[in-house]
Amino acid sequence: MTDNKHDIEQPEERVPRRVIGTPAPAASTSLLGPDERPGEFSVAGVDLQDEKTAKKGEKIAALCFTITFLAGIAFVVSYVAFQVGTLETTQTSNLALGGSLTLALLSLASGLVVWVRMVMPKYKLIQERHAMASDRETRSYVGETFLQGAAESGITKRPLLRRTLLAAAAPLGLAPLVLLRDLGPNYSDFDEKLRHTVWGEKTKDGKFRRLVVEGSGAPIRAADFNSPGGILSVVPEGYEHDMNALAKATLILIKFRPDEIKPGTNVNWTHDGIVAYSKICTHVGCPAALYEQTTHHILCPCHQSTFDAADGAKVVFGPAARPLPQLPIAVDDEGYLVATADFAVPVGPSFWERGDAEAEVIEKGGQS
Repeated sequence: MTDNKHDIEQPEERVPRRVIGTPAPAASTSLLGPDERPGEFSVAGVDLQDEKTAKKGEKIAALCFTITFLAGIAFVVSYVAFQVGTLETTQTSNLALGGSLTLALLSLASGLVVWVRMVMPKYKLIQERHAMASDRETRSYVGETFLQGAAESGITKRPLLRRTLLAAAAPLGLAPLVLLRDLGPNYSDFDEKLRHTVWGEKTKDGKFRRLVVEGSGAPIRAADFNSPGGILSVVPEGYEHDMNALAKATLILIKFRPDEIKPGTNVNWTHDGIVAYSKICTHVGCPAALYEQTTHHILCPCHQSTFDAADGAKVVFGPAARPLPQLPIAVDDEGYLVATADFAVPVGPSFWERGDAEAEVIEKGGQS
């Protein structure tokens, strides 16, 4: 028989390769030590945790990690179980998701802290401190180099260059003082501009200003806007492209059935169930234009401030501090919707302090 065992290919020895991006194998199992960082740190001592403390820390950390696991599962379950759609369900979902996630992160962090403090050893390190100042030779070299550079630049013997350079730099030094003006106008001068909008101005022929559809500029007949639950974004006629005016004067127009309007709304400022509110959220000025017909809620998408449109746009949820101001409207001789006066109170964020006269107007108008 022929011995052919040498003819059989022997399997090659496979050496595991290091994946690109992973660190090289450690040369030592010691994390810190004078041999690895000569001249920087030296280990003065190592305090090992006693077994009793380590066991206790292990149990506490394991408990924290178990809570993290359960809270993570609760977060996923809450996301599936608590659907949004109404104010109550949204609030429940936010509480469940926020509470479970907070508990998961807090218990995870607590477990890691307990692990480090009660299980791992404590090193006492000594770092040598040296004088920060350079030696005499280096300081002398720097001084000589500086003087040589100053001489070669000509700044000492060419006064024309030196003086014009100083003159050129002077306005640049004053520039930040000029830019401070852009931080805002004087409040006392700007106060009146913030309190009024163009809705209080009549047209050139002395008529009330019409409400026109935002974008198209078409005036609105009350008879055409007759579907309950309908909503329009409107602007003042003549200011369709004036961004400064529209920042305060943009409205949302909502059509109600007579029995849907609550006492908080000033019915004297409505026409045939049509109510006009400022579109500018009273929190930070975002456009509040999301409307839910079934609840009559106006929602600001920025911070979820919610207003009850049927009840004078009172705040029912969120950080807004006051209702959306209501604009008094009527119809002109041709049946078009017009504004009969300006807002009774300033629109947008509450920069102002309400006076007695404004409080009286609000009370009569149904605002709060």
